[in-house]
Amino acid sequence: MAFSRPQRKSYSENELYEYALGALGRRMRTVAELKRLMRARVEDVESEYGQTLIELVIRRLKDQGYLNDSQYAASFSSMRRDNQKFGRMRIVTDLKVKGVHGDVIDKAVKAAFENVNEEKQAREYLRKKRLEKPKDQKETARIFRQLARAGFGMKTIFAILKKWDVDDETLTALEGESEA
Repeated sequence: MAFSRPQRKSYSENELYEYALGALGRRMRTVAELKRLMRARVEDVESEYGQTLIELVIRRLKDQGYLNDSQYAASFSSMRRDNQKFGRMRIVTDLKVKGVHGDVIDKAVKAAFENVNEEKQAREYLRKKRLEKPKDQKETARIFRQLARAGFGMKTIFAILKKWDVDDETLTALEGESEA
């Protein structure tokens, strides 16, 4: 049985504002995420009226300090660094997906990783994931890919693997995989 999409209701500026406040009350959001949510609520989003309505609500939220991509990026970067132990590149990618502007991302991530030793961060990530010294090539490749997905640089990954005495043949194969 197919479900029909509910009819879009015609929201006034105050109703849309209340909806946006509720969405922000549940969790922090970027401007792009909030616009995406509001577009689903506005009856004629393609019209000038619909776009103006969304922009008015966004401006109002920004003026009141409820919506700020710089603050969002800074707290997101810090939380992902401290809680998930992710590397710089993963956080940059996640912020881009959320629609944060590139300059804002650069400043926030640079500030978040200012005094962070990337190798120590990667080791904490491995400890958090309960990953230990690999016993064979397959495990080494798995750890290599997991660290790359977590946003750590190749230099850091290879430094960790070399300290674990991974043989040169495996490192060369992984280097070839990373360049492909």
